[in-house]
Amino acid sequence: MINKWLFQHIDNAGLIIFRTFFGLLCFLESIGAIFTGWIKTTLIEPEFTFSFIGFEWLQPLPGYWMYVYYAVMGLFGLFVMLGYKYRFSMLTFALMWSATYLMQKSSYNNHYYLLMLLSFIMVVMPANKYASIDAKQNPSLKSLSMPLWCKGVFVFQLFIVYTYASVAKLYPDWLDTSVIELLMKPKANYFLVGELLQQKWMHYVLSYGGIVFDGLIIPLLLFKPTRKYAFFVSIFFHLFNSFVFQIGIFPYLALAFSLFFFEPEIIRNIFLKKKPLYVSEEITVPNYRAPLIVIFGIYFLIQIVLPLRHHVIEDDVLWTEEGHRLSWRMMLRAKSGSATYTVRDKETGSKMVIKLDDYLTKKQQRGAASKPDVIWQFAQRLKEKFKKNNQDVAVFVNSRVSVNGKPYKELINPEIDLASIDWETFRHSDWILPSKQD
Repeated sequence: MINKWLFQHIDNAGLIIFRTFFGLLCFLESIGAIFTGWIKTTLIEPEFTFSFIGFEWLQPLPGYWMYVYYAVMGLFGLFVMLGYKYRFSMLTFALMWSATYLMQKSSYNNHYYLLMLLSFIMVVMPANKYASIDAKQNPSLKSLSMPLWCKGVFVFQLFIVYTYASVAKLYPDWLDTSVIELLMKPKANYFLVGELLQQKWMHYVLSYGGIVFDGLIIPLLLFKPTRKYAFFVSIFFHLFNSFVFQIGIFPYLALAFSLFFFEPEIIRNIFLKKKPLYVSEEITVPNYRAPLIVIFGIYFLIQIVLPLRHHVIEDDVLWTEEGHRLSWRMMLRAKSGSATYTVRDKETGSKMVIKLDDYLTKKQQRGAASKPDVIWQFAQRLKEKFKKNNQDVAVFVNSRVSVNGKPYKELINPEIDLASIDWETFRHSDWILPSKQD
């Protein structure tokens, strides 16, 4: 039975067209970062970037070389779209994108993480077997089919993403629409819809509509009688998010996934009319069966368990941020804060309040005021900075944070020297003060 589920061949039209869209979106994401000024504000203007902890050695290239870096990434995106030297192009893009993802957190976005995962998944997909330069140059590569596991990997990955996104919204501040209200306030000046987005009834539609859409969209797309209606709802949902939240390529990437839910005949008739339809349903068990099952088994086990880690870490993830990233917790809260960093010379006892403008951009300052991991990293950075001047210093932080418009409370224990302690990856850091401070 498992051989039929994984290795029965089906028509590959969906994967071929998805490769085209995916490569185009990789190109647009890369080139868009250049022309929107994202690279300048995120990777060039900062003196350094807050990388993921453990990847501090990953820093942007000096000067304007990050423009070249992203242009090269965009070029490989085009190569993927065209199916030219596909696996090399896809792997190179995956590695380059992963490096830029891990080297900065100031512009953290779930779709950056999803794009990294998908890029590595696409490396192993037989996505260049038709309508590609590779297949044209090497006709023996050409194929009309793919094993069923190729479709299953995408469907299961999407199911994980959407399910966790839906479940994460089931908490009081989302259910009473206060989060949506805060998110909509800056949109009041939007053309035509600005005032509509401020209406309370609309906040309920968006809050509960988000839960229902994320929770049901994959099952509804899999179920043939509801597939067409779910697709049209999906178009509206993602285009609305694109217009209101400006979240890059993600809405269009999400729509491209629909290719894996519709029958191959429909995909072929719209996009590949000259392609013969594969109908034989042959089961071919390859010699890589065992490694494939083990690798994807481990991968999906991690994908299922990783978003749950905040449940075994003390206190509320909305407050501590511990377990927030890599967990599909999308647009769940509004957070603001302020922080004062004080450096004390251990030898002389003299103290100095750090002027954040001397070290951080405005975007970085927001993270260094409200996100514990960024606060800890900046304390370590200050320690190293003063060490170069032969000063051994302690770093104390006084930070006050508001979550979802609630009153400001102390986030960091101001008596703890953050420069002298290690980061806890899977445990609660007790220098983060409790969310409930009655």
